[in-house]
Amino acid sequence: MTEKQADKGSIQVIERMMSLLEVLADMPEPASLKLLAQSTGLHPSTAHRILAAMTSAAIVERQDAGSYMLGIRLLELGNIVKSRINIRQVALPHMQQLHELVGEAVNLGIRHEDEIIYVERTSSGRSLVRVVYLVGGRAPLHLTSVGKLFLADDGLADVRAYARRTGLPGKTPHSLTRLDALEKELDRIRRHEFACDNEEAEIGLRCLAAPIRNDEGQLVAGLSVSAPADRHNPDWVTPIKATASEISQALGYRRPARR
Repeated sequence: MTEKQADKGSIQVIERMMSLLEVLADMPEPASLKLLAQSTGLHPSTAHRILAAMTSAAIVERQDAGSYMLGIRLLELGNIVKSRINIRQVALPHMQQLHELVGEAVNLGIRHEDEIIYVERTSSGRSLVRVVYLVGGRAPLHLTSVGKLFLADDGLADVRAYARRTGLPGKTPHSLTRLDALEKELDRIRRHEFACDNEEAEIGLRCLAAPIRNDEGQLVAGLSVSAPADRHNPDWVTPIKATASEISQALGYRRPARR
């Protein structure tokens, strides 16, 4: 066997191993060898051989009934990876791609108590930089699209506690300063999984945002596109949500299966 053939064979084994891991990750219960072979298109003997190797490395665990599930070693490795993840580093390449697509500023915001802090931003290059969206800039949760994502993720009691603490101050005539109006907006966000800022933080500036979740399903950041009102395009919702989903997947998030 030549070196080139050996390399090709090694890559093929890795590809088959990954296909088995993907199927196991989608299975809520331990899976039989027959089911794994059918789902991956592998011959049962091939699947059995690869599973045996992964079992010896604790990447896969074999049950008494001859079924398989993901092994504890993956959890150990996952925790190492998780401890080294920097959300800005993960998100930035995706943000730059979205920026090239829409041609406007893309923002990454995280929550700190009752405010949003912007931790990364791509400059639009076509308009004056808005103070609220500068890296390090802060804004009350209810005045921004990213902030509303976090409020929508809270329970009703937490939202009302936020309203009591802050008094829901406004910055423009469009700001949501009444609890009933805010609750109605948050309900819409929960149903559609994106948020809007219609000149609520700054006159002349509109924004759309989608949630970013980690491997535990927790909301850890919001991805938004901000633009002057005359250039705002509601169709940006689709690529924003898709990009936020890609970042979430890179952080280990898997959307729960619909029932």
